[in-house]
Amino acid sequence: MNVKDKVVIVTGASQGIGLATSRLLSSKGAKVVLAARSFERLKENEKELSGSFAVKTDLRKPEDIKKLIAETVKKFGRVDILINNAGQGMWKDVEKIDIESQKLLMDLNYYAPLLLIQEVVPIMRKEGGGVIINVSSASAKKHVVPNLGAYASTKYALSGLSLIARAELEKDNITVSVIYPILVLTEFGDHSIFPEPQWLRHPTEKDHKLPKITPEKVAEKIVELIGTGEAEMVAE
Repeated sequence: MNVKDKVVIVTGASQGIGLATSRLLSSKGAKVVLAARSFERLKENEKELSGSFAVKTDLRKPEDIKKLIAETVKKFGRVDILINNAGQGMWKDVEKIDIESQKLLMDLNYYAPLLLIQEVVPIMRKEGGGVIINVSSASAKKHVVPNLGAYASTKYALSGLSLIARAELEKDNITVSVIYPILVLTEFGDHSIFPEPQWLRHPTEKDHKLPKITPEKVAEKIVELIGTGEAEMVAE
């Protein structure tokens, strides 16, 4: 799908991968709906990105998810592309994971994308098709990283959901794809439920513990995936 003039919802659009992807989509002529909790940042991004629309959204609240979709349709009349990017990490030994923290992680990393998919599918079906991109993690595909079991498990779940949804929605011309970024050079680790080590919280190009990628490169891969419609892609 060519993104020009398409209505695209990007979650986690206040910073990192979400912001980089929103910038790239906007530069290609898409109408980008920016969704995140940080409304001040979103409004700044809205001013920067031509044709964008900011909607304050707490993705752990189903009512906010419904509001996001309703306001998008009210503003633009449709949803062509959904990019489920928002997520949170957790650094903890498997034997020390507490269930309440795991539930918080699942709420954002798995249940929110599921609810968003359920909300946009009827709209996309009515419009004759659409694209859904779910941002997973290389920790759920090719890198087994100790202490990331809680996080990786949510991404494994998201990946499985994505591939099954892809098979189910093919008949409706709705393409569901999943992307697996390697360690991204952002401040993602600062927002983890439990603190991550310094090399994960603020990774630099000089750190060699894991391969890394910039959010801008991930954004390029996401737009490429929108175009090709492949089932899966590792962003590295």
